[in-house]
Amino acid sequence: MPLLVDILGMIGAGVLLYAYAMLSMRKMPGDGLAYQLLNLGGATALMINSAFHFAWPSALLNLVWCGIGILAVYRLVVARSWKRQL
Repeated sequence: MPLLVDILGMIGAGVLLYAYAMLSMRKMPGDGLAYQLLNLGGATALMINSAFHFAWPSALLNLVWCGIGILAVYRLVVARSWKRQL
C-alpha cells in the first residue's frame, strides 16, 4: 500500500507540473476545463499521499486546492450549460 500511495503522489506532482508548464507556455488556457481538471486531479492525488504520510500542512494545502478546483470546474460546467440553453 505505501508504494501505491507514493506512486499516486508522484503522478499527482507530475500532473500539477504538466498543467503549470502548459499554462506558462500558453499551450493551455488557465480558465479552461482541461487545466482545472488537471489541477484538481493532481491536488487530489497529492492530498491522499500527504495525508497517508501524516504531512498535514501539505494535505491541508491540497484540500484547499481541491476545493478551489471543484468550484472552478463547477462554474465552467454551469457556464457551458447556460450557453447551450441560449
